[in-house]
Amino acid sequence: MTHPSTPQPGAQQPAADDVPAGQSAAQPGHGQSTADQFTAGQPGQGRPQSTAQQPPYGQSPFAQPPYGQRPYAQPPYTPSPTLRERLSREGAGSRLLAWIGGAVTLLGVVLLLILAIQRGWLGPLPRVAVGAAFGGILVGAGAWLHRKPVARTGAFALVATGVATLYLDTVAATSLYDFLPVPAGLAVGLAIAVGGLLLAVKWDSSLLAIAVVGGCGVCAPLITWGFTGELVTFLLMIQIATVPVQLRRSWWPLSFTAAIPPLTTALIGVGLRTLPLWAVIAAGVVSAAAALVALRRNDNEPYSLSVLAVSPLPVLVAALVRDKPESVLLAGGAAVVLIATWTIVRGNSGTVAGIGGLVAAMQATVTQFDGGAVLLGEAVALAFAAKFARNRFALGGSLAFGVIGGLFALGSDVTPALLVLPHWHPRDLLFTALCSAALLLAAAIALPWAATRLNVVKSDSLAPWLPAGLCALYGAAGLVLAASMLVVPGRAGFLVGHTLVTVSWTVVAFVLLLRGIEVVALRITGLVLVAAAVAKLVLFDLAALDGLARVGAFLGAGVILLVAGARYARVVASR
Repeated sequence: MTHPSTPQPGAQQPAADDVPAGQSAAQPGHGQSTADQFTAGQPGQGRPQSTAQQPPYGQSPFAQPPYGQRPYAQPPYTPSPTLRERLSREGAGSRLLAWIGGAVTLLGVVLLLILAIQRGWLGPLPRVAVGAAFGGILVGAGAWLHRKPVARTGAFALVATGVATLYLDTVAATSLYDFLPVPAGLAVGLAIAVGGLLLAVKWDSSLLAIAVVGGCGVCAPLITWGFTGELVTFLLMIQIATVPVQLRRSWWPLSFTAAIPPLTTALIGVGLRTLPLWAVIAAGVVSAAAALVALRRNDNEPYSLSVLAVSPLPVLVAALVRDKPESVLLAGGAAVVLIATWTIVRGNSGTVAGIGGLVAAMQATVTQFDGGAVLLGEAVALAFAAKFARNRFALGGSLAFGVIGGLFALGSDVTPALLVLPHWHPRDLLFTALCSAALLLAAAIALPWAATRLNVVKSDSLAPWLPAGLCALYGAAGLVLAASMLVVPGRAGFLVGHTLVTVSWTVVAFVLLLRGIEVVALRITGLVLVAAAVAKLVLFDLAALDGLARVGAFLGAGVILLVAGARYARVVASR
C-alpha cells in the first residue's frame, strides 16, 4: 500500500496554480535537478518534469536544505538613510539637543578651569576636587537616566560629558598642579577612559564610545602647558584604551577618532619644536599598532587603513627638520619597520604598510645620498622583488624610484653636457656617471621585463618599451662614454666613446631584429634603434666627430647594418 502523499511513478506533477502560497513553482535546488536548472532559463526549451521524489534533507551528502533554511541566503539590500531622513525621524531633535548640550557643557567646564586659573578663584586642590565631583555627578545622573528607555539619549550625553570631565581633571591634576606623579596620573587617566568605554560596550553604544574618546582628545590640549610629551602620552592612553573595544566590537570610526588627537598633536609639536623625539615616535608606533589590531577583524576597513597610512607621518616630518644623521636614522628606521610589516602581514594592511615603508626609504635615500644612483639601484631591486613575489605594488614602487632616480641622475650625474661637450672631467665624476648610467640602463630593462612577467602590460605592447628604450639608449651612451673617458681622458676619449656608442647601437638593433622575428615589440624596437643610430650619425657624429673617429663611426655602423640586413633577410626567408 502506497502512502497518499507519495507520488506514483509516471504521475503528473501538480500545476503551478496548485502550489501553496508563499512558495515558487520552480525553485532552484528544491526538487529541481541540475539539468532542470540549466534548461529552465533557455528560450524555446521545455522544462522536463521530475518523476521521482527528491530525498529529504539530511539523507544524502549532496542534498540541499529548503530555500528558507539555507545558511548562505543573504538579506535584501537596504540603502542607508540620508541625512534628511535621519533628521526627520521621531526623536532626532531631542538626540541632537542632548549631544550639543553635552559638548557645550564640556566646553564650559574647560573654560571654568581656565578662568579659575586666570582669576585665582579657589586653590588648586579645590579646583581639582570640584572638577572630580562635577564629573562624578554627571556620570551618576547618566546611569540613573539610562534605566528608562525614553531617556537613554540624554543618558549617553551626560555620561560622555562626565567621563571627559573626569579625564580632563586628571590631566590638570598631573600636568598643571603636580598633585599626581606622571605614572600615577597616566594610570588614573587610563582607568577613567577604560571605564567609559566599558560602559559604552555594556550599553552597546558606539556613539557613546566615540563621544568619550573625542571629548577627551579634543579638550586635553586646552588645559596643558602647550604641546608637550605629557600631553601626547595622555592622548595615547586614550588610544590604548580603545584597543580591547576594537577587538570585540566592529566600531570602525572609533580607531580613527582615537588616532586623530595624538597624531595631530605630534605634528604640531614637531613644527613648534616643543616635543621630544620619543613622543613623536610613540605617537606613530602606537597609532600603527592600534590600526593593525583593528584590521585583524576586517582587512578592508577604511578608517583603520587611513590611520595606518598616516601613522608614519609625524616621524617623517620630524626627520625633515633634524640634522642629517638623525634624519636618515629616523626615516630609515621607519622604512625598515614598515617594510618588515609588509613581509609579515598580508592583505590590504600589509600593502599600506609597504607603501609607507617605500616612501620612508626614498626619503632616507634622498637625504643621505646625492644624485640618483642609489635610487636607481633600489628601483632595480624592487623590480626583481616584484617579479618573484608577484606583487604589483612593489612594481609601482620600483617605477617611482626609477623615475625620481632617473631625474636626479639626469640633473647631476649623467648630464646632457657630459654626453655632448668634449670637456675634461675629474675621475670621481666620471666614475659616478658610469655607475649611474649602468643603473639607469639596468632599471630601463628590469622595469618593463617585470611588468610583462606580472601581466601588467602585454608582451606585444609598445607602451612600456618606448620610454624604457629611450632611457636605455641614454644610459648605454653614458655608460660607454664615461668608461671611454676613464680609459682615455680628454677629447680623445670623448671621440672614441661616441664612435663606440654608434657602433653598439647598431649591434643591439641587429640582435633585437633577430629576436623580434617572433615578437613584434622587439622587431619594432630594433627598427627604431636603427633609425636612432642613423640619426645620430647624420645629426651628431658628422658634425661633432673628426678624423678617424668620424670615419670609424660611419664605417662601423655601415658594415654592421649591411651584414645585419643580409643576415636578417636570410633568416626571414628560411622561415
